[in-house]
Amino acid sequence: MAVSMSLTQPYLQQCPSPLSPSLLIKRTTRETKTTIICCATAATVNGTIGGGAVSERSEIRLGLPSKGRMATDTLDLLRDCQLSVKQVNPRQYVAQIPQISNLEVWFQRPKDIVRKILSGDLDLGIVGFDTLSEYGQGNEELVLVHDALEYGDCHLSIAIPKYGIFENINSLKELAQMPQWTDEKPLRVATGFTYLGPKFMKENGLKHVTFSTADGALEAAPAMGIADAILDLVSSGTTLRENNLKEIEGGVVLESQAVLVASKKSLVQRKGVLDTTHEILERLEAHLRALGQFTVIANMRGSSPEEVAERVLSQPSLSGLQGPTISPVMCKRDGKVAADYYAIVICVPKKDLYESVQQLRAVGGSGVLISPVTYIFDEETPRWRQLLSKLGI
Repeated sequence: MAVSMSLTQPYLQQCPSPLSPSLLIKRTTRETKTTIICCATAATVNGTIGGGAVSERSEIRLGLPSKGRMATDTLDLLRDCQLSVKQVNPRQYVAQIPQISNLEVWFQRPKDIVRKILSGDLDLGIVGFDTLSEYGQGNEELVLVHDALEYGDCHLSIAIPKYGIFENINSLKELAQMPQWTDEKPLRVATGFTYLGPKFMKENGLKHVTFSTADGALEAAPAMGIADAILDLVSSGTTLRENNLKEIEGGVVLESQAVLVASKKSLVQRKGVLDTTHEILERLEAHLRALGQFTVIANMRGSSPEEVAERVLSQPSLSGLQGPTISPVMCKRDGKVAADYYAIVICVPKKDLYESVQQLRAVGGSGVLISPVTYIFDEETPRWRQLLSKLGI
């Protein structure tokens, strides 16, 4: 049953997927004046969720999405980072990553990954930023370890019909100024984001709004007359267009993609979690930085490495990551070993590949070899330093 709610009045929202009917936690959010009655398995200490010490289990737990495109893309990314997940039985919810000892992989719904990190049942998790924002609600116990895993791209956005009273409405400001919305007849928004939706509307000055949850495709709600607008995730926008809906200027709540998140308590208190997080982060960073990069090797005749470097660096696309590597190519001539050629090695983005080859040829390069880059390890990833700063380490 849909639950209606008003920005100007407190409302009740039932937990969408009860975990334990015997434990109910009542919580009021400051931002939206929202009272939520939520079922949870988290321990309650001094009136707060997850407020106690880290449990005594020794295993480190990583939560991964259990179904859908996000699950497939997550497993693909981990495999590309040499972190293949080994699942004995596809129906089991627990698996292993053999490359990392003492690490358990738990397959869960994305929203449950966030909840279980908060409750201390998981230490790490990969979810969409939208899910983290909706169910984490800014909780400082959730630490964002990697904010851009390069898949699951979408954005959370308001969409309204292209027809009727909305035909000439093209911005959030215009939507807010429509005279139709009153206390008696508020703007009706169908969404599954019952935290982010009210928070966004309040921050943007829309006072007369009610929210309702809906099962199935939200895009049908305006046409059925059960909502005036929807707030939902958008990827390509094709589904919106096919249902005569449009996004509006200023109506994007947040941009989202897959992220790696961790429990602050686990990172600080549980043995091995920080080291394991460091290894996972380094593998992710090395692989993601290498995406779309190619190693280009060419031979070039020259009198010295410096002279060859001068010619190479005169071309804008040949600087590489930090500069070209130039090494002598040794050959035997008249019974003596000499270096008439030098090998140039640079790293080039895919989009600049052909242009770089042309520039190498222009300065005397020949025998050009190209191969994809698998990993690029920095001296230290900036995200690791940022994580340590967040933890006060």
